[in-house]
Amino acid sequence: MRSVWFLLGLGIVVVSLASLSSAADWDRFRGPNGSGIADGPLPPIDPAKPLWKTAIPGKGNGSPIVVSGKVYLQSASADGKNRFLICLDAANGKVLWTKTHRGSAAKTHVKNSLASSTPASDGKHIYCVWWDGSGVAIHAYDLEGRELWHTSLGGYVSQHGPGFSPIVHRGMVYANVDDDEHAELIALDAATGERKWIAPRKKERACYSTPFILRRPGHDEELVVGTTHQITAYDPASGQVKWDYTLTWPKGQMPLRVIGHPIYVEDRLIMACGDGSGARYMIALDLSGQTPRKAWELQRGTLPYVPCMLTRDGLLFWIGDHRGSHATCADPRTGKILFSEQIMIKESSASPILMGDRILAIADTGEFVVFKAQREYEELAKGHLGQKVIATPAAADARLYIRGETHLFCFGKTGAP
Repeated sequence: MRSVWFLLGLGIVVVSLASLSSAADWDRFRGPNGSGIADGPLPPIDPAKPLWKTAIPGKGNGSPIVVSGKVYLQSASADGKNRFLICLDAANGKVLWTKTHRGSAAKTHVKNSLASSTPASDGKHIYCVWWDGSGVAIHAYDLEGRELWHTSLGGYVSQHGPGFSPIVHRGMVYANVDDDEHAELIALDAATGERKWIAPRKKERACYSTPFILRRPGHDEELVVGTTHQITAYDPASGQVKWDYTLTWPKGQMPLRVIGHPIYVEDRLIMACGDGSGARYMIALDLSGQTPRKAWELQRGTLPYVPCMLTRDGLLFWIGDHRGSHATCADPRTGKILFSEQIMIKESSASPILMGDRILAIADTGEFVVFKAQREYEELAKGHLGQKVIATPAAADARLYIRGETHLFCFGKTGAP
């Protein structure tokens, strides 16, 4: 079986081509294995001259994915009565087909929507989490929009509404279903939707962290997920716990949510937590020994809550999202801050992405900044998309896709990459 090796710092991550339809595809939330990294240079971003710009019906904060030259994303009608899976031609933005599901209106956080999940794909099928206003379910489609199966995941109770996204790996679909009343990691057969295993987790406050596959030299693959009280590694096939680390919150401190998923670099597994109040916390686990242990923690500074982190050349990068957007670079082994710069006045909900040596960060207002992935801060470009942005961008085949409040933008060159 062929594999693609990415050097994320000195931590080596292997992405199996059995899980990816193409090395260029962006096949789940934050792309291959949730890394947020795409091949090729970041194309120029001129909002007045996109390669194409297509109006998207309804509203949704889920990110687009790109599979075999097609773009897929989810949306919901303004009245909440319909949910949409939309397929567009990646070359020109033409809508090829739309799949509609019935739903109902429901209360969400101001930054959430009725379609905040990001689809996942194994190159043959598309897997979506749908919320009908009360319960959640995973639906599987072929690449032409024909539904193959759907499996209910039960009710969902949260003051913010759901927004978790599935992943697919080696014939299994995984979903971290974590709300205010129950929490479990669920594994389904990708071909049939049959439940293969369910791992109960400690509930506290709804978390939206997406699982990822951890690959380390000398270890079998591990399915890792982090939530308010636990960072756990499972055997992807059986759900057996490989290791588990319990977070202990000081007496009197409110336990914090996890939205952005953990990241692995330099033998460190790093996770950030937060709350709408502005409270932030970051922990790094040392995975070099037999059992994980706390390597360092941060409780102050411009830490991320919603946006996920990035790594390149043995460095850790994040966008702080409280009282503006702050770009930060840190040493992942020690937690030492190498730079922290306020780059935008408003906060970012979208996670940053990395193309080549350039990091793109976008604020909720649509303001964006490009800076270099290095030890010193160097701004390379800035601008404004012209509309609000909550969704994380996608990148594939040397093109960049940004979902705004009303349109999907594509930047890059015409013709084949």
